[in-house]
Amino acid sequence: MKTLDLRALALAAGLLWGGALLFVGLVAMFVDGYGLAFREVMASIYPMYDGAATWGSALLGGVAGFVDGAVCGALLAWLYGLFHSRKP
Repeated sequence: MKTLDLRALALAAGLLWGGALLFVGLVAMFVDGYGLAFREVMASIYPMYDGAATWGSALLGGVAGFVDGAVCGALLAWLYGLFHSRKP
């Protein structure tokens, strides 16, 4: 069985999570109150993301989400490879 490609999983996870934050931020600009609780929670996790329904906030959330998702994806792939190689 092959191990996970670290770069591929990091990129995929970063695009998925960053895209999700960007999407919620952009939709919130056009739909009043959309994802308000989600945006408030994300604002408490990412200090630069204030959760406001603005272009700047949506872009900052997307970038922060991409970086966070990429780091978590890379960590997941690395841990999987580490545990997979220690198999009896």
